[in-house]
Formats: sequence, structure tokens, C-alpha cells
Amino acid sequence: MLTEYRGLSVTQLKELRRSMANDATYVVAKNTLLEIAAKNAGVTAFEGQLVGPSALVFVHGDAVNTAKALKDFAKANPLLVIKSGVMDGVSLSEAEVKKLAELESREVLLAKAAGAIKATMFKAAYTFNALPSGAVRVVDALRQKQESN
Repeated sequence: MLTEYRGLSVTQLKELRRSMANDATYVVAKNTLLEIAAKNAGVTAFEGQLVGPSALVFVHGDAVNTAKALKDFAKANPLLVIKSGVMDGVSLSEAEVKKLAELESREVLLAKAAGAIKATMFKAAYTFNALPSGAVRVVDALRQKQESN
């Protein structure tokens, strides 16, 4: 993710780095070096955006947590500008990075998926149990009907 940090103090940048230390690294570099590195990596998302004091966020953990940390920090410190990003080779606009921040964390999404799978398995087990017990009831009703005749 590409950001502009014009006007932020060293203390504020340290705070930003600490807020995303578990999932990402915040690197301040010269625009010419960032441009050369992006070209060598085949990344075209940052073309024309490397002006002013730029910094890159390299995500090595949860991208959602990193995007949330950036968005929260930018909300508290309007001098931080989120410009764009790249995720799995796909360019992301500023709005898309902010949408990424609105997603739930990986752990929450995995828990919801596990809950959905558990519910589906419970329904399947209930259905499989209902079939034999239903058949037993039908057979018992037929038996009672024959006994009454």
C-alpha cells in the first residue's frame, strides 16, 4: 500500500509502525528508488503517484488488519494519505484499500465459515436421523392399522 506522510512527525510514524508491526512493515524511501523497485517487480499501480514524501506498507500478515490500522491512523491523523495498493497482483485504489479495512479479520471470517459448516453438518445429520425414524413410524402405523383390522 502506498501512502503519503507529509507533515507527520517521527513520533507519529513510530506510532503507525507499532500499530501494524505484527502484520506489516512501513518503509519510507526515495520516490526514484520506489519507482525502480516497482518497475523491477512488474507493479504498475504506483505510476504517477510517487510524488511527495511517499512510504510503502509491505504486508506480511493479515492485509485486513493492516488496512484497518492505516485507516484508523489516517482518521486520527489526516496528514496521512492512503494513495493506492496492490494485492495479489491486482491494483487497488484508495477507496478499495478503505473497503478492505471494513472487512472482518481473517480469524472472524474463519470462525463464521466454521460455524456455517457446523450448521450444515448438523442439518445433514438431523436429516439422516429423521429418515430411519420416519420409516419406523410409518411401519408402526401400518402394523397398528393391520392389528385393528
